[in-house]
Amino acid sequence: MKAVFETGGKQYYVSEGDVLYVEKLDAEAGKEVEFDHILMVDGKIGTPYVKGAKVVCNVDKHGKQKKIVVFKYNPKKKYRKTQGHRQPYTKLTVTKIVK
Repeated sequence: MKAVFETGGKQYYVSEGDVLYVEKLDAEAGKEVEFDHILMVDGKIGTPYVKGAKVVCNVDKHGKQKKIVVFKYNPKKKYRKTQGHRQPYTKLTVTKIVK
């Protein structure tokens, strides 16, 4: 069974047993999280969401992604600014998809 759900402003196409990294959620590691903004389940498309459908995921861990470097400068003005950023994430495992 396949489903498309949205969280953190992004859409994810998943099936049972998939592991995915999403924007950080307020849930402890080891707990279950339910998503009810389901856009599609097994070809059934909602307008905008499928009623009664949900995706149940297990929270594996929280962490931060690799550092990216943000470098700004203005030519001929002696302005240079270097900044780093590490985006927080939550690792999820899809346990169940309910129609």
